[in-house]
Amino acid sequence: HRDLHSFPTRRSSDLIEALLDGKDFPRRYIQYFSDIDPASLSLLMQAWPKVKPSRKRSLLKQMEANLEEDTLASYDDLARALLTDPDSSIRAAAIRLLAESGDPKLVPSLVKILEADEDSATRAEAATALGQFVMLGELEEIPEKVHRQAEDALLHAASAEDREITRRAVEGLGFSSRPEVPPLIESAFRRADHAWRASALFAMGRSNDDRWQEHVLGMLVSEDTHERLAAVQAAGELGLAAARSMLIRLLEEEEADTITSAAIWSLSEIGGEDARTYLESLLDMTDDEDQVEFLEEALENLEFTEDLEHFDLMAFDPEDEE
Repeated sequence: HRDLHSFPTRRSSDLIEALLDGKDFPRRYIQYFSDIDPASLSLLMQAWPKVKPSRKRSLLKQMEANLEEDTLASYDDLARALLTDPDSSIRAAAIRLLAESGDPKLVPSLVKILEADEDSATRAEAATALGQFVMLGELEEIPEKVHRQAEDALLHAASAEDREITRRAVEGLGFSSRPEVPPLIESAFRRADHAWRASALFAMGRSNDDRWQEHVLGMLVSEDTHERLAAVQAAGELGLAAARSMLIRLLEEEEADTITSAAIWSLSEIGGEDARTYLESLLDMTDDEDQVEFLEEALENLEFTEDLEHFDLMAFDPEDEE
């Protein structure tokens, strides 16, 4: 894995020169922003105000795409430096680049953005990012103080006037075990609005709470695509065995590719012999290389699900119940 630290200062200068000229930016240079060393970052930030806004946005978009392809890439240091960029679209993109960071030191900055940024879209991105820290807090992987800070900020944002910010806050709170959260999710689900119900279902999937089973099962047959997708994903995340046959029927009728892919993955998360038989039959019937690869990954995940269930059964001690 290469980064700017691996190259002499001249290479950093070449990179900055390429940023500033009017020619197409060489795609191969994108990797040099990953794990950027402090000296190179300093040089870059000095030149950054001179870079055309359109080029900045294009670069960050390419970095987002690259994160999906390269698991070793990390633009955290650059993204941190851009959280205070004057351009709101750059600030929002920087937050998305930090989606997998998990560094608790980011929370104060994200809370500040959520509470005070002048751009509502950027505030919404901060709400989404804080949801990751609620999850890490529930897993006890970050300090309790930081966990509480993220939760409190999202609970406050859940009553914001901006619809998108409020929805993102509810989604982020899905991970939380705070008693204030289930009523917020229920209230969002009861709204006569497809986007709100989809957000509620998204939060239900994150909750690890079987109380939402009937809500999720009912939305598997929703006529709205966003609601149906969110319900399919939630069914898998919650491991709802009652959804297994419904998901198989859905796969036989569904036309939206995003939903069929989600249903396949959810079956792999729920498990069961019916799920295995159906996924294996789908694999036998397709010649599409991408679909073959995805189904093979789903079957591997199904094995993991079954191994986990077997482990849980082996760990069960009847005396504990007594």
